[in-house]
Amino acid sequence: MTKSHSLDSLTAEHFRGIEGTRFQASHQTAEGSQSASAEIELVNVSEFPENAAGTFRKPFSLVFHGPVDKVLPQGIHRLEHEQLGVLEVFMVPIGPDEPSAPGEAAKAMRYEAVFG
Repeated sequence: MTKSHSLDSLTAEHFRGIEGTRFQASHQTAEGSQSASAEIELVNVSEFPENAAGTFRKPFSLVFHGPVDKVLPQGIHRLEHEQLGVLEVFMVPIGPDEPSAPGEAAKAMRYEAVFG
């Protein structure tokens, strides 16, 4: 995996064709050591209105699912993907997914990355 993309050049279209695929995510501490890593799956790509003030592209967000028992912290994560290469992306944990039936436990922790 040698290629990587500038975050400024990415659009929602770069991610639409790879929904349902997995990324290896890792988080570095301020000191540079790896503090957490997990395999996460891209589950949703959403675009925002084009007329958002101050944006140079149509803003979009990505939602990922990861292990519910291993929560990655908010911050910049190194994402590695077979097609996209390596990306450094700011992600926020947004809580567990909704159980499919009452009384069931959540199956995934959700993370969001927003591109303006």
